[in-house]
Amino acid sequence: MTAEEPPILEQGVLSMPDEAWERLRRQAEVIGPLVARTAVTHVAADAAGELLGLSRRQVYVLIDRYRQGSGLLTDLAPGRSTGGRGVGRLPESAETMIRETIRKAYLKKQKPSLAAVHRDIVRECSARGLPAPARNTVARRVERLHPLMVARSREGAEGARPLQAAGGAVPEISAPLGQVQVDHTVVDVMIVDERDRSLIGRPYLTVAIDVFSRCLVGMVVTLEPPSAVSVGLCLAHTCSDKRPSLESLGVQADWPMSGKPQQLYVDNAAEFKSEALKRGCEQHGIRLNFRPHGRPHYGGVVERVIGTAMTMVHELPGTTFSNPVQRGSYDAEKMAALTLRELEKWLTLAVARYHGGIHSGLHQTPAMRWAEGVAGTAIPRVVTNPTAFLIDFLPVIRRTLTRTGFVIDHVHYFSNTLKPWIARRGQLGKFIIRRDPRDISRIWVLEPAGGAYVEVPYRTLSRPAVTLWEHRQAMERLRRHGRAQVDEQDLFRMIGQMRDIALTAQKNTRKTRRENERRGHLKVPSAAAVPEPPGMLPDADDSAMAVPFEDIEEW
Repeated sequence: MTAEEPPILEQGVLSMPDEAWERLRRQAEVIGPLVARTAVTHVAADAAGELLGLSRRQVYVLIDRYRQGSGLLTDLAPGRSTGGRGVGRLPESAETMIRETIRKAYLKKQKPSLAAVHRDIVRECSARGLPAPARNTVARRVERLHPLMVARSREGAEGARPLQAAGGAVPEISAPLGQVQVDHTVVDVMIVDERDRSLIGRPYLTVAIDVFSRCLVGMVVTLEPPSAVSVGLCLAHTCSDKRPSLESLGVQADWPMSGKPQQLYVDNAAEFKSEALKRGCEQHGIRLNFRPHGRPHYGGVVERVIGTAMTMVHELPGTTFSNPVQRGSYDAEKMAALTLRELEKWLTLAVARYHGGIHSGLHQTPAMRWAEGVAGTAIPRVVTNPTAFLIDFLPVIRRTLTRTGFVIDHVHYFSNTLKPWIARRGQLGKFIIRRDPRDISRIWVLEPAGGAYVEVPYRTLSRPAVTLWEHRQAMERLRRHGRAQVDEQDLFRMIGQMRDIALTAQKNTRKTRRENERRGHLKVPSAAAVPEPPGMLPDADDSAMAVPFEDIEEW
């Protein structure tokens, strides 16, 4: 990090205790709808106060704080008043104990009575020296619980079904970014490397689609199998202004569809259930919802678009088609011609054309639908610092600080920023660290006070930037050679040898060519011509459905 670059702020996404985070999340659920109103009546404020156990004045303070913030959950975090007219008369410790007892004792399939739960609460209060609530007080707390949550906990999924919307139709989305669906697939086309156009293999595509307009709002093409990082990269692309990425690709096209989704809709794959993704979404006001089991039509929008895109790439040289019957005698490996960057550029142009074509389900273009929707609602919340946004979704590592900095997987990291903390490292415990697996030459370390992330590079700056994938391959080779004790010099020497072999081999295998291309983002790629997309993408409501994706790689 240079002297001019400020640290990236961190406002408690991971450092905040679970209880405090849950309180903020609940406040955001209640306060959020009020913030959008021009005026909030006393009746509405009192109703919100009743739900949150706050006074009318405190509700207005939270509303004002949220309006002045930047749309983050932690905008509500600064100190709250604990007194005032209208606030609950029980201390917070008693309220916390009541909520916990209701969750553990009342929300059970044994369905204990309210009287039994009240007795448990009174007994626990007596043991802790807290004032015991009246039975009516406990009854009011139970009445505030969401009926669907109560039915699901006490009656099971079938018992809760009558309280849910009918399963035959996906809930209606009435505005842009009201719901964004994300999914992955393997692209049905072989690609080649940029150096000598030798075959590499098939890349992976992660896409995000706005259900309201059917616009593609985010897209990532990688050689790495889907992981929490590819989800974070796709979200960062979704929420950020796309003009810089279009310029880096050399694409002259319009792609104005950007902004934070209100709801992110995903399937139940492992990469969608990481701690970083959950808290990152909550921090940025994005509701993370999972596709109901046994209801495939709930994810049909994104799957149809992926299916349509795969139909489109079947016209590219090197396509593998969807199955051997379609492929016939076509030799995909021999005909492969596009590099990863060229494919990404081609797909970007295809997206622009798709947005300008009439969608049969909408009876207008997706771009027009988006423009109409944005004109009738608030301006989408666009991320101004994509790096800071992405950090909230990167994998988390916890390490203690040593006299020489941090050591992660035999690699040392150090910067002068760490010096004030080294002297008192014994009292600081483990630090929260974020690392981008695509480039482990630097890490982001959360300050002890939890206020900001600071970038910390390799301790030896002459080391080359490498991917986590390269690092693991080198570690595996060293262990195969009997090196039980591995130091950093051995590690980078092995990585250098691996790269030399890959670069100097007379006849690269597909695996080594894939190794070269995987680290292509660590250097400036060469410019190359991209074939024109061969026509308008078909309507996204075609029957072409993507095959469910199973190959998941965990970082």
